[in-house]
This record gives sequence, C-alpha cells and structure tokens, in this order.
Amino acid sequence: MPLFKGPIEMLPVLDVKDPTYDLVLVVTDKLEKLTGNLSCLKAPLDNYAKVDHAFDKQPVFIHTDVVPCGRVIFSGTGPLNRDYDDVRRFADAAKAGIKRALQAGSRKPLLVRPIDESFEKAGLVTSLAVLHILYLPLELREVGHGPKVDALGIWCNNIDRVTTGIAQLNAFESGRIVTRDITGSDPERMAPPRVEEYVRDAFKDSCVQVSVIDDIDKLNKEFPLLGAVNRAANSVPRHKGRVIFLEYTGSGPITRTLFLVGKGITYDTGGADIKAGGIMAGMSRDKGGASAVAGFMKILSILKPENLRVVGGMSMVRNSVGEESYVADEIVTSRAGKRVRVGNTDAEGRMVMADVLCRMKELALEAVNPHLMTIATLTGHAVRAMGPAYSIIMDNGPARQRKTAQEVQAAGDKCGDPFEISTIRREDYEFHTDTSDYAEVLQCNNKPSTMTNRGHQGPSAFIILASGLDKHGIDSSQPLPYSHLDIAGSAGAHPDIPTAAPILALISHFVINQA
Repeated sequence: MPLFKGPIEMLPVLDVKDPTYDLVLVVTDKLEKLTGNLSCLKAPLDNYAKVDHAFDKQPVFIHTDVVPCGRVIFSGTGPLNRDYDDVRRFADAAKAGIKRALQAGSRKPLLVRPIDESFEKAGLVTSLAVLHILYLPLELREVGHGPKVDALGIWCNNIDRVTTGIAQLNAFESGRIVTRDITGSDPERMAPPRVEEYVRDAFKDSCVQVSVIDDIDKLNKEFPLLGAVNRAANSVPRHKGRVIFLEYTGSGPITRTLFLVGKGITYDTGGADIKAGGIMAGMSRDKGGASAVAGFMKILSILKPENLRVVGGMSMVRNSVGEESYVADEIVTSRAGKRVRVGNTDAEGRMVMADVLCRMKELALEAVNPHLMTIATLTGHAVRAMGPAYSIIMDNGPARQRKTAQEVQAAGDKCGDPFEISTIRREDYEFHTDTSDYAEVLQCNNKPSTMTNRGHQGPSAFIILASGLDKHGIDSSQPLPYSHLDIAGSAGAHPDIPTAAPILALISHFVINQA
C-alpha cells in the first residue's frame, strides 16, 4: 500500500442546490454577500440571526428546505475591518464550521465562501483550513481508518476559476500532507530510515530525484557535526541517521536556484544535556523543518514550475543519549574546516544543518541566481519572542539587500502563513565566536534559548560561521543570499495536527509570485 495518500476528492460546484451534497457550510462575514445563486440562503439565515445574538460568533446549524439536503451551517468570520484583522479570520471560521459539520455526520459537505474583495487569497485560505481539519494522520490510515468525508464540494460562481483553484488546492494540500505525515508521526514510525522509506514512496515516478547518504563513514567524513549528534543513535539500526537530498529541475533555462536545508531531529532527548523535568514530551515534532522541505518539493513535483531549480536537504538524525553521546566541551571540525566547541548537546539542530548547508553553499557557488535557506523548529526562544502562530525569518547581508524577509512576510500574510522578521546582529556573531585558543566557533552557551539573550537570532550566526557562509557576505566577491527560518512556534503544538508552516508562504513567494 502506498505510504503517501493525496487529498480527499474535491469537486467544483456552481449551484448551491446541487443534491449531491448532504450539508452546506457557509463561511463569510455578512449575509449581504449571499447574492446570485446563493441568495436563497439569505432569508433563512436572516431569520435565524434575529433570534440568536451569537449568530456570527460561533457556527450555527439550521434546517431549511431552500437546499435539497435541508442542512446549512453558517460560520461567521466576525468583522474584517479592524487594524488587526487578517485573512486568518476565514481559516478560523472554516475550521470551526467543518468541525460542526463532522459532528452533524456530514459525509459530503459543500463549502461556500461568497466571492468578495476582502482578502485576495480568502478562498484559498478557507478551503485549506477545511482540508486541515479533514486530514487523517498517517498512522490511522495505516491501520485502516477511512477518510473523514467522502468528498468535498467547492462552490464558486465561475467554472474556470473553481477548476483552477481546485488544481492548486490539490498541489498545496499534497505538500501539506507530506509535511504533516513526517512531522506528526511518532518517533518510531518516523525514525530516520522510515522517513527515507516514506520520502522514496512520495516521490516515486516523479520529477523530483531522491538520493540518500546513510553510510556512517561517509556521514562522519562529509558531515562531521551531524555525525557527532548521530553517534549515540547509530548503534541502534532503526535509529541510524541519514541525509536525504531532493532535487527538482524545471523546464527551460534555469533563472533561479533555491537551496533548502531542514532540521530533521526525529526525537530530541537533549542528548547528554538531557531534557529533564517533563519537557521531553513532544520532541518527536523536532523534524518540522526537514518535513517542510519534503512538503515544498512535493508541491513542486505537481506544479512543475519552469526556470527553477531547487535542491533540498533533510538532516534526519535522532538526538539520543547513551555511552556514545557527544558531550559539551568536545571540539568537532565542521565540513567548512571550522573548529566548533560544543557548549550544550541540546543545541543539536544547528549542528545537523550546518554541514549540509556547507554542501549547499558549495553547490550555490556554481549555481544560477542562488538563494540558501535553513528551516528548523530550532528554539523555544522563537515561541517566547513571537508567540506560537508565527514563523521567524532573518536574512544575511546579501539576502537583506534583496529584501527577502519582507517579501516572504508579504507572501505569507496573503495566504495566512504569517512571518515575523528578526535581524542578525553583530552581537550574535560575537556570542558564537569562541574566545579560547582551542576553537573558532562556540556552538551554544549552557542555558536554554529561552533564558539566553537573542536566543533565536544567535543560532543563525552560528550556522553562518560553522558552514563558512561568513566568507560570502556583502564584503565578498561571491556573496550568497541566505535566510534562516525558525518555525518552532508556527509548526504546531504537540499533539495537535501539524500546521505545515511555512510551505505556503515559500511556495507563494518563490513559485506563484514569480510565475
């Protein structure tokens, strides 16, 4: 049985009275927007609103004969005109509405989002929010659980528009399923060898090429920082680490090249600096960066954008604890030749990405119009600083000149995948410059990131220093744009369904907006 399974069937609908569907779910802010083919819904909903003052504050269920199924759920967004309102109002309402539809026993709901000018991507965001709730985890699929619904109707007033929209939804949701499957599955189901198995299945017979390095000698030689973290897990065959490379090359002359490196810690015990006091639970989600790389590549394999080359690296390692654990005070020489002094084994994410980024840097020097990125559920400080709903992006000098962070943030705002922007400062480089005679780069201090000043900005400076990217800043003859993304807050809280952040923003910026 294939491990990857695509989205549920989505069907275009022009008539809200289509008898195929057993429930109509309406998501909007005002009943006045129910015009044209939707006008039949306005009177019964108006009547209900007169007797329920909570009408626009929570999903309401009414019985009416204006549609063949007799069942309508209205899920209001609330006001959309305040300074702080954004397109996520539609996502919130859609999620609440489809949950109520499932409680009502609907198997073929029809989603209605009246066309308006409120937000450019409101329809996309609404539909993706419904699909998020309808996602069925991989582990449930593997034990025979069927889908939550049989099909989903998507209403629109134009057949070409809805058909195009559904094709895009299928691509986006396929990528989000890959991301959720890898991120959300437990540490044994998605230990590194089984991530490889899943990825090979997801990209079988596709335009994305998969290659894997799993030989321990090769890992230790070519990716020594990753090899140090992998040491304790390597004695357990089912936990052995690997680096998974994915490559997509679009048709036509290549005009842009993107290099993505994702943190793929399948379980983070903290290593020798063990996570004590009950904070280890949920650490199977520490692979959200690598899974986002895979999800991004899955979307590419469907959309097939022209003139674009993308190379993805998934650093899949379990940060185990045992007699082979790497420990604080060790000095490990990185692929870039930098002597790195370990300060805390719980800062393993930056270790497993730095050497893979160094490899990408080597490729980028020969590439057309390159941009490098690291994506990681990296620091608790990111959540403290920006809250649980936002990805953080920070640019090096060449990327800052391109205004990459601002453009990614703008793309994310449109599609409900929001970013906050941080800045890599001189203090971050100073903090990670080792002051002893023994090493050049300090991996980390001895405190959690949440107790460290600039706890989410500093690691980006470490990654730059350890990978040798510091030699390719704005003062270099070969400057390389680089952005670091910390998604510790936005990837989703355990044990909830992962959000698949930040792939929508990245696809919107690097693919959709460039088309």
